[in-house]
Amino acid sequence: LHPGASAPARAWHADRYRELAGALVAGGWHVTVTGGAGERGLTRHVTAGIDAVDLGGATTLPALAAVLAGSAAIITGNTGPAHLAAAVGTPVVSLYAPTVPAIRWRPWGVRHVLLGDQDIACRGCRASCCPLPGHPCLGVVTADDVVAALRRLLADKDHTLAPGVADHHRPVGV
Repeated sequence: LHPGASAPARAWHADRYRELAGALVAGGWHVTVTGGAGERGLTRHVTAGIDAVDLGGATTLPALAAVLAGSAAIITGNTGPAHLAAAVGTPVVSLYAPTVPAIRWRPWGVRHVLLGDQDIACRGCRASCCPLPGHPCLGVVTADDVVAALRRLLADKDHTLAPGVADHHRPVGV
């Protein structure tokens, strides 16, 4: 998991990531949480009280690439680590706030699933802070939705749904 984002408008709520991490660990997954030096508090929050590895602030870019290359998948927002994962061939579950168009900015060259309301009225706003109360594009996504998307993505080695608009019910991948 990489819960951080450089812009709050592109971040899923930290408590949701914590719930997700707990659900994954309870489901038998080995969970590693990554983040930059400024995200140590976030990664500690996400991993508190669960059997997960917290690498917040502990990796260089090459080390993060190695962690991602050795992972079954990454779960993150529309962030640099999603693209780094794609570069090393790791599938991506993207909690994708549509501040920029997914058709241009989604992970390329790997199987991926976009979660979040891609049809929301403010899509393409390029806002750094969400202009709508409650962050509805990502607020609709639950930890259960993410776990289900991860299972679908990893079960379907030929995940080649046509690119286009997605919401939290419809995965899109290449």
